Amino acid sequence: MMARPDIAVASAEAEVAVRTFAAGLQAGYDHRDAEVLNRQFAANVIWGSPYGALIDGYDQLHPIHVRFQQQPRKGPAFRYQVRHVLAVREDVVIAHIARLALGPEGEPLPPSSDPGQPFSEMAMYVLVRRDGQWWLAAGQNTPMRPGGAVPA
Repeated sequence: MMARPDIAVASAEAEVAVRTFAAGLQAGYDHRDAEVLNRQFAANVIWGSPYGALIDGYDQLHPIHVRFQQQPRKGPAFRYQVRHVLAVREDVVIAHIARLALGPEGEPLPPSSDPGQPFSEMAMYVLVRRDGQWWLAAGQNTPMRPGGAVPA
């Protein structure tokens, strides 16, 4: 039986790249600005929604984010939190970043099964470095619900 490979590589920049990316998402959300939110998205970014939609390219994804940011803010604030970083090459990083719905005191709300309630999400992002700049190549998000295999 063949041993499973360890695919991680040493990358001093991976953690910084992911934290910078998450800070950009937070700034875009906080300022309700899709340009800021998407400034690190590659032209051919692929996005998978939790409901099975596949969005192909920045030109298709950006107008969706513009629409979301233009809607009146209702519900809780959110905080982006880096949960895991895995460099698989010096120029490719896979990251899990949670978008946590916050209660009135700024604490994360507990997961809920009620689709009408605010919910947190976990997203997997693939970042690729080109010419010294890190870009989002792919993302997939899913709501965080109670009863997950591992605690949040």
